[in-house]
Amino acid sequence: MKQIWARPSFFFKITNPIFPGVLILTGLLFAAGLYTGLLASPPDYQQGDAMRIMYIHVPASWMALFVYAFLGLMSLFILVWRHPLAEVLAVSAVPIGALFTILSLTTGSLWGKPMWGAYWVWDARLTSVLVLLFLYGGYWALYKAYSHPGQGIRAASLLALVGVINLPIIKGSVTWWNTLHQPASLTKLSSPSIHPTMLTPLILMAGAYFFYFVSVLILRTRTELNMRKLYVWEGMR
Repeated sequence: MKQIWARPSFFFKITNPIFPGVLILTGLLFAAGLYTGLLASPPDYQQGDAMRIMYIHVPASWMALFVYAFLGLMSLFILVWRHPLAEVLAVSAVPIGALFTILSLTTGSLWGKPMWGAYWVWDARLTSVLVLLFLYGGYWALYKAYSHPGQGIRAASLLALVGVINLPIIKGSVTWWNTLHQPASLTKLSSPSIHPTMLTPLILMAGAYFFYFVSVLILRTRTELNMRKLYVWEGMR
C-alpha cells in the first residue's frame, strides 16, 4: 500500500488551504521587491541604473538551479520508489524551471551588453546555464518521445539525475575558470559584499520568485492530476 503522502488526494488536502496565502504572498513580495529594486534602491556607483536588472536576473538564476535540484529529487523518487505524485510534480516543474532559465539567460544577455560590450560570450557561467536549458528541454522531449508514459518518465528521470552534475559546475564556474562573469556576492549572508539597500530588494525578489514557483507548481500539478483522472474516467466508459 502506497504511503499516504504519495497519494494525489494528499496533495489536494495540503495545497487547498495554503494556495490562497501563497498567491497573496507572491503578489506582496513582487510588489515590495520591484518597488525597492527599481525605485527605492540607489544606482550602482560603477554600473549606474543598468545594475537594476540584477533584481530580475539573479533570483531567476537561483530559481533555475533550485527547480532543477527539485526535479532531480523527484526523479530519484520516481526511479527508486516509483512515487506516483513525484512523477506529476516533476512533469509540472519542468516548464517552470525552463522559464526561469530562459529569463536568466535573457536578462543576463541584456545586462552583459553595457557591461561587456556584447550580448553573449562563451563564458563558463553562461555556457553551463545554457546547458541547463538544454537539460530541461531534453527532459521534456524524452518524456514525450515514448508512447507509454511510464517509459518516458523513467528515461527523462535518468537524464535529470545525470544532469544534476551540471549544478555544481554552474555554481563553481566563476571560481574554477577565468570568466567575465562576476563572482558571487552573497556567499555569506552574514557578511555579503553588497550594500543592504541592494540586498533587501534582492532577497524580496528571490522570495517572490520562490512563491511564484510554488503557486504555479500547485496549479500545474492540480491540472495534471485532474487530466489524468479524466483520462481514466474516459477509458472506463
